[in-house]
Amino acid sequence: MLYRFFVLGFLWGAFSCKPGGNGEGSGAEYFLEGENKTIVIADESKADSISDFEQGLIDAGLVNVKSVLPEVLVELKYSTTDNFFGRDVYGALTNCYLQKETVEKLKLSLDYLKANYPELIFLIYDGVRPRSVQQILWDNLDKPDSIKPLYVANPQKGSLHNYGVAIDLTLAYRATGEALDLGTHYDFFGYPAYPDREAEMLAAGKINTDHIERRRVLRQAMKKGGFTGIGSEWWHFNAFSLDEAKSKFEIVP
Repeated sequence: MLYRFFVLGFLWGAFSCKPGGNGEGSGAEYFLEGENKTIVIADESKADSISDFEQGLIDAGLVNVKSVLPEVLVELKYSTTDNFFGRDVYGALTNCYLQKETVEKLKLSLDYLKANYPELIFLIYDGVRPRSVQQILWDNLDKPDSIKPLYVANPQKGSLHNYGVAIDLTLAYRATGEALDLGTHYDFFGYPAYPDREAEMLAAGKINTDHIERRRVLRQAMKKGGFTGIGSEWWHFNAFSLDEAKSKFEIVP
């Protein structure tokens, strides 16, 4: 049944305009670790303003990040055509959803950023990516199956995005919301985007010292929350390993 929600939501969203608002209000409640206040997650009474796709994420127990951390900025790249795929696959979805434990870690990262770089804020590009959407990307990627995993995780195996424990994000100026230049755009496939190749790319003139310093700030903030990065995408961070995700959570269909 949940899978049908996602598929219907995708089909509906692909041909509709994005609604206003951010889906916040009174609804499911959670407590953040170390806090004694209740956090309102989503207003499920406003179902008529939420697409089936988004409602499916709520029903799966995922958390709207901005309901907990209203300061962060969200620009879901897969709700636009500004991604490597060149296609909007999230439709009307404009809110970022993650597992509650992932949002708790993101709060720790945000606290560090605010304390040490108060002029900066996180700008989120992607959070949970249901496996049904991953399948759409996989099926429509114009590459041989043998090299598709270089661009998109195999939906049959699942990825940490599919579990709601991975996040893609960058840094932005708090005052203006403008993203900082970190050397490449989001979804750039090539060595200039690789944290593992930064020294080489600096020597080759592909990125500069400012890019490296800004990436260092982003990595340090995410590390403070318990996230780990990967070697090929400066914007991608994992809250758990794949084995941990499989033991703790269900894959989002």
